[in-house]
Amino acid sequence: MQAAGSPLGAKAPLGGQSRTRVQRRPVHGVLLLDKPLGLSSNQALQKVKWLLRAEKAGHTGTLDPLATGVLPICFGAATKFSQMHLDADKAYAATLRLGIKTSTADAEGEVLSERDVHVDGELLKRVVAGFVGPIAQVPPMHSALKKDGKALYEYARAGMEVEREARHVTIYAIRIVQARLDGEKPEVDLEVECSKGTYIRTLGEDIGEALGCGAHLSALRRIRTGGFDESQCVTVQALEAMDDAQRLTCVRPTEALLAGHDVVTLDSENAARFLSGMRRRGSWRDADAVAVFAEQPRALLGSAHVKAGELIPTRLLSPPEVSESLMQQKLS
Repeated sequence: MQAAGSPLGAKAPLGGQSRTRVQRRPVHGVLLLDKPLGLSSNQALQKVKWLLRAEKAGHTGTLDPLATGVLPICFGAATKFSQMHLDADKAYAATLRLGIKTSTADAEGEVLSERDVHVDGELLKRVVAGFVGPIAQVPPMHSALKKDGKALYEYARAGMEVEREARHVTIYAIRIVQARLDGEKPEVDLEVECSKGTYIRTLGEDIGEALGCGAHLSALRRIRTGGFDESQCVTVQALEAMDDAQRLTCVRPTEALLAGHDVVTLDSENAARFLSGMRRRGSWRDADAVAVFAEQPRALLGSAHVKAGELIPTRLLSPPEVSESLMQQKLS
């Protein structure tokens, strides 16, 4: 069935593979996608890139195929700042199925063991509280983390287990939303706020072991990354139902990735020099993170830091990216 509003009237690709050649165009900014269940982050990226007919795109942190939720997709100039959201704190809603341990620590894996569940509310609260704060995690074998140039999941698929170093992460908070501890399928709904690099599957598995019954994730949703949350997201289905102009309005300007930065605005002469990579001097306060704009027309030029009154470029847009971003803003 043809997707409504698909470019050139073509059938929308499954997993990002298009059967029809699409006329690509420069697109700049960030789209907050509510990643659907069953697609990998890259498949979701390719799907949205195809729908927007964008030349260049990248996402800001992998979500498992069985996970849903906030996946910022950066286009064009915004890809230069995607690392900021790779490094951002995250928040997740997770459902923990007690009593069953799987090979992948989620519902996709093979059952490794089943144990009786003898957990009450007080034990659950005590155990969960013990995981708040700085913790060490051993990354799961079924993950995209690389060892000797190969993703860990490639070793896992070959039936191999390799040694992994523990990673230090921080769990800022875990909230027990609901506990269904009686019945044949005991489950716990949690909300977790954590630092970058946290594996929620591993956290769930470790909580299960501490409870003495084992556990795996039966559902996972990213509800926030940095300053972006699920209420700001658009679904693939919604994008498919839009026409080309409507899709473009879903792309936030690149500077949305620089929220929280100090702002410096330069006149036309200094803007041109800064854009060529030259440092500028002024009465600015020292700052590690600065978003730099041209005054007229107002346009993002890049990021910088200020030290001793000197504005030092960090990441710069190219002149074509600045012009194309201004034109895109007029169209949307």
